[in-house]
Amino acid sequence: MHLEDLEALAARYHAEETHEQEIRVCVAASCQSSGSLPVLEALQSACAGQGNGRCKVKGVGCMGLCSAGPLVAVAKRHAPLNESVLYRAVTPQDAAEILASSGGAPVERLRCPTDQPFFQRQVRIVLERSGLIDPESLPEAIAHGGYSALIQAITEMTPAEVIREVTASGLRGRGGAGYPTGLKWSTVAKMPGAQKYVICNADEGDPGAFMDRAVLESDPHRVLEGMAIAAYAIGASKGYVYVRAEYPLAVARLETAIRAARRAGFLGARVADTPFGFDIELRLGAGAFVCGEETALMASIEGLRGQPRPRPPYPAESGLWGCPTLINNVETFANIASIVRRGSDWFASIGTQGSKGTKVFALAGRIKNTGLIEVPMGISLRTIIEEIGGGIPDGKGFKAVQTGGPSGGCIPADYLDTPVDYDSLKSLGTIMGSGGMIVMDETACMVDVARFFMEFCMSESCGKCVPCRTGTWQMHALLDRIARGEGTPEDLALLEELCEVVQSMSLCGLGQTAPNPVLSTLRYFRHEYEAKLQNQPLRKPQTQRGTG
Repeated sequence: MHLEDLEALAARYHAEETHEQEIRVCVAASCQSSGSLPVLEALQSACAGQGNGRCKVKGVGCMGLCSAGPLVAVAKRHAPLNESVLYRAVTPQDAAEILASSGGAPVERLRCPTDQPFFQRQVRIVLERSGLIDPESLPEAIAHGGYSALIQAITEMTPAEVIREVTASGLRGRGGAGYPTGLKWSTVAKMPGAQKYVICNADEGDPGAFMDRAVLESDPHRVLEGMAIAAYAIGASKGYVYVRAEYPLAVARLETAIRAARRAGFLGARVADTPFGFDIELRLGAGAFVCGEETALMASIEGLRGQPRPRPPYPAESGLWGCPTLINNVETFANIASIVRRGSDWFASIGTQGSKGTKVFALAGRIKNTGLIEVPMGISLRTIIEEIGGGIPDGKGFKAVQTGGPSGGCIPADYLDTPVDYDSLKSLGTIMGSGGMIVMDETACMVDVARFFMEFCMSESCGKCVPCRTGTWQMHALLDRIARGEGTPEDLALLEELCEVVQSMSLCGLGQTAPNPVLSTLRYFRHEYEAKLQNQPLRKPQTQRGTG
């Protein structure tokens, strides 16, 4: 198969479509939880009852504004979300009215404006097909560019050329550490050995994070295509997607996508009738947060207890079953096809000098517009929170935003104009992480926030190393005592000392970063700890008033 053959398949699909309008119903987990499946059924029944051939009703992936679900978009065929009429909080009883309005005057009482910053300030690369295509339809994915980058790579480029393109793009791993993707690929490619593996880390365990889940539910073929391109580049023949079993919808859609890709020849012994062979299997995780760490993840795939091991050797040298192994997360792989298709210069033109491209974030907490967003690197926290997020509800003031999950830290109002990139966030004592962003208003107690994340790390510690196993327990006990107003200055000093020990002595990233929420809240909100020690009411810090 050549690129022209794939383009012919896409053209044939477009030619067979006779409808003028599409009614797209979000069937990602967020909208399903709000009742979107009955809405889809009602719209399909109403459309069938009218015999309306010019309109097509279909389920699509996440449209982003999860707090407004169920979401329904009415648009011309293939038109993007920002060119559609979007409806929010739709019920099955609204189906007939929405269908009747198709192509005419919108139903104003349900309308959700798409000219608002939430939609207009985004730059969608990873999410470009999310909310546009049926996630279970391979023909729709192909019709919107799916697998064209894979065919281009394996028929027109050498593996070294693919790696050079990824390197030149400046893409850094979106799993949290921000390691240069091209450098990681080239390292694995240089390793000797007949067997190499590609692993997609979809073990998303941060509280408040749902980026990877939404991508897998909305556009699984994009991730599979990225993995296949990576396998071609490094010389791998086998891949695994390690996804937590708590994501049943993502698992089901991945299984459907893998079967469809095999039938179409995009996975298997001879991909697209070329000598390159690559196949993918799923491995389900039981929900252990530590299995997001790459060596623990590999142990779990091998059927062992999910515990990390010392490094070196690194997975690039000795990974799964002792073979060279490439591990990237969902969002990293989801960027690859666009880079190959549109070029490294295009990707590198987005973002900042040290942080190229876009980043997908899960906006959660005390903010009006909770949901999934994709923004260019370098955008300010203020723009995300006040414009895209719509500000703090109920007239409350902004207090802090927590990034990076249990491995990250809390950023106060004084730093709202900080650009969101790897280096700027690191200078504030936090990290980008995989993309969770939890907003807190003036009512939040930062000691309680630190205690919450420490309890999470304590519970999720695998127990293999003493600093993490006992250090997190002791730190949580100290935080609990301070939060109850029973702590002493000596407790606070001991807490800070323990932070240093756990950070420097733990075996893996879980323990090494567990003190981050404590350290960042001590750095910016120390007065709250001191007020608790003195058993006094909290003194209100400076807050930023909500914009709404």
